[in-house]
Amino acid sequence: MTTRVRIRWARVAALIALTGGTLAVSAAPAAAAPETVSIVSVSAENVKPGEKVRVRFRVTNNGSGAETAIVVVGGGLRCTAGCRVEPNLGAGQGQTFDATVVAPDARPGEITGLNISIGVRLGGQNSFAYKMVYVHGAGASSPGEDEPATGVSGVSGRVRDTAGKAIGGAALTIRDSAGHEYRTTSNRSGQFSITSSAGKPIDEGSITVSATLDGYRTARTTVRGTAGDVATVRLTLAAVAAPTTAPPSSAAAAASPPAADETPAATPPTLKAVSDDSSSSLPFFILGGLLVAAGLGALALVAMRRRTASAGAAAGGGMADAPTAVLRTGPYGGPPQGGYRA
Repeated sequence: MTTRVRIRWARVAALIALTGGTLAVSAAPAAAAPETVSIVSVSAENVKPGEKVRVRFRVTNNGSGAETAIVVVGGGLRCTAGCRVEPNLGAGQGQTFDATVVAPDARPGEITGLNISIGVRLGGQNSFAYKMVYVHGAGASSPGEDEPATGVSGVSGRVRDTAGKAIGGAALTIRDSAGHEYRTTSNRSGQFSITSSAGKPIDEGSITVSATLDGYRTARTTVRGTAGDVATVRLTLAAVAAPTTAPPSSAAAAASPPAADETPAATPPTLKAVSDDSSSSLPFFILGGLLVAAGLGALALVAMRRRTASAGAAAGGGMADAPTAVLRTGPYGGPPQGGYRA
């Protein structure tokens, strides 16, 4: 092989090596890109009711421009400080925050697993981070006993509806063969998990898991847990159908007449109108009666006068029947001589 050929092959090999190195370097940052939100640490994972837990988390802007993030701290523990922040983050910039949450009450002798939830709205996308904290009720094992247990390592699973959509906020109860009971809730993705501890181990054997949520029927399933393994559970919640009200049957409708037909029979408006008319025409009836009485009285008066006139004629003769008398006078106005002449 000539020297010129060797030089050419050396150049090709160097070009290939350079290209491969460039690809490797450019791919490394993409693979190592930090999550939008991640929980860095919590002050305690096993607490008693009322104890405070300090959680530290980091928010990173993986976008190409500056964005304002909306961060909310919540979950099964009540947040008392650092519950909401709105930092303005440049492209590729991250910031660490602290928040304080308080453990709620727990039933005596029980250990309840609850999630600390960190939600971030950044660049039009929602991101979440979760951390499980165990609340020990009165009489339960002391907090801090988190050495590996000899039984089942844990129980984890997912809750979905009949269409396969994740259901968050479902209340889960896990009971092992020894009667130990754990309680937790599913996160936004429908996932949940319980970890065994020396203080309250999950015994191997049958493990019953039930999920409840308002508006859904309770789902329950039983799996077998093996020592050292994590039992996986899948639960499906079926929505409760809304009750329907049946319309009244045609026979019932025919048996009871409409209310509109019954109302006139109970209080007929015609009777009331007649009563009003009679009361308003009463003066006219009285006036007519007075006129009739006056007419009858006039007729009676005329009859009485005629009767009186007839009675006088029968007794002494009437003026109309008497003969006409001519009275003659003397020459000096004295009485006539010789008496009267008929």
